[in-house]
Amino acid sequence: MPADHVDVVVIGAGFSGLGIAARLDKAGFRSFRVLEAADDLGGTWRDNTYPGCGCDIPSPLYSYSFAQKPDWSRLFAGQPEILEYLHDVARRRGLLDRLRFGQRVTRAVWDEDAGRWDVTTATGETYRARFVVSAVGPLHHPSYPELPGVESFRGEVFHSAQWRHDVDLTGKRVAVIGTGASAIQFVPAIVDQVAALTVFQRTPPWIVPKADRAFDARHKFWARWFPPFRWYVRDRLYWIHERRAVGFVADPAAMEQTAGLAKRLLRKQVPDEDLRARLTPDYTIGCKRLLISSTWYPALTKPHVDVRSGGVASVTPDAVVGADGVEVPADVIVYGTGFDTQQTIRFEVEGRDGRTLADAWSKGNEAYLGTTVAGFPNLFLMVGPNTGLGHNSQVFMIEAQASYVVAALRRLRRAKAFEVRAEVQNAFNDWLDSRMAATVWQTGGCRSWYQDPKSGRNTVLWPAGTVEFWRRTRRFRVSDYAVS
Repeated sequence: MPADHVDVVVIGAGFSGLGIAARLDKAGFRSFRVLEAADDLGGTWRDNTYPGCGCDIPSPLYSYSFAQKPDWSRLFAGQPEILEYLHDVARRRGLLDRLRFGQRVTRAVWDEDAGRWDVTTATGETYRARFVVSAVGPLHHPSYPELPGVESFRGEVFHSAQWRHDVDLTGKRVAVIGTGASAIQFVPAIVDQVAALTVFQRTPPWIVPKADRAFDARHKFWARWFPPFRWYVRDRLYWIHERRAVGFVADPAAMEQTAGLAKRLLRKQVPDEDLRARLTPDYTIGCKRLLISSTWYPALTKPHVDVRSGGVASVTPDAVVGADGVEVPADVIVYGTGFDTQQTIRFEVEGRDGRTLADAWSKGNEAYLGTTVAGFPNLFLMVGPNTGLGHNSQVFMIEAQASYVVAALRRLRRAKAFEVRAEVQNAFNDWLDSRMAATVWQTGGCRSWYQDPKSGRNTVLWPAGTVEFWRRTRRFRVSDYAVS
């Protein structure tokens, strides 16, 4: 099968893949393809269809600045509306003819002599590209705990990211493993449907109220017909969230007001002292992902719901055995255990001198500005190492990265190859680690999915405000790169 020759291959058609595709098109790049493993676009918002699925960042902010939607139904949109928005962006921006579905990338190999990447898919197709942009995203591969005996369970077992809509939970005894961002959404959505629900938690999360509301006709009118109003709403929400950064990255005491809000919510919604004690975190607020919900605690106080601390020890054919040795009869097991945020790129990437990305990251994921990696010419990462956020909209970071990538391509379009200098990448990561050491994520007394399980190094989050990331990516500095 002959290779398809293009300037740029983008891998993934979620928020970051579509975001960079739109920026490439606007910048005048016409020769690019977006390869998507699934049969539809949307990334995590396509895959996660569990009951109650939605975003915990306000809709006017969790969207592209260049494609602001005037008619969001509510402040915090649900999964169907977000997915519809991404479809609308792809259609309006003329990106659909650049998308190739069913193209799961298995390998990307740098050809030193030709100055090109050979990208191979599971269907046997090959794309020859001058540049590759990996936009696979960190919330892509479900994480499964190792539970002895789970293969003997006679009921249904599935992960929240692969929700089995064909499984009727009505009248069933359901065991939920995990109390993270997904669980706090789907548990309240199914609690009144099931006969009994047992939640197994290892660590209770900090939770603050979700101030959700529907947008009224007046808001939608102004948003549609007066663009400055859309910008006002977006900017106001941005700065409300951005002010929270200091509590995460510099001064945990700045989170005391938020901690007080969380404690009041727990006292108000959980009158039972014993249950309240089990739901009270023993680590600094912000150390793990801060969650928002006004329905989680009420769901857990219902008479047919039980919260068991300590996690799961094993599974029998008809029950889940807690860490305390108590067997809990169950008909269905649902994992709410999140994603593997460390092994995000699961296709082979072979760069200069045959070195693979897996080898380069054997001691932990790292990049320069979360975007380029020494030894891998003409390769860009979207939402790469240390570009995640704990306080603001990830779409802001995606747009900043996309601008940086496009600026790089414009400056070096005629160059055969360019890669970040190793000393530049090392200096950047030294700065990053020094900043990270003082953050609540490293000092707050918890272990989280932000950290590499081997080294304990936080490889996911950005240890500063988003303005700092924007400042660092605002201009592409050729001097940071070796160009040939």
